[in-house]
Amino acid sequence: MSATNLNIRTDKEIKNQAEKIFNELGLNMTTAINMFLRTVVREYGIPFELRLDVPQETAAEAALESKKMLSDLSECKSSNEETIKG
Repeated sequence: MSATNLNIRTDKEIKNQAEKIFNELGLNMTTAINMFLRTVVREYGIPFELRLDVPQETAAEAALESKKMLSDLSECKSSNEETIKG
């Protein structure tokens, strides 16, 4: 298999931190990047989950809405039980 060069730009501190971790694992940057690329090819995609961060405000609103819905359900259940006991 023929080799080619891959030039990327990244944050210097991230590169340094990653190199430290790779060194502890007995890898160099080239080997680690090649492992990533081979995994992408093998799995036909990024080998980890990609998702958007949910803003805190939206998450808090969703939690409040869920609590309200649960409360509404228990009120309906209580009301139905009283009707059945009638």
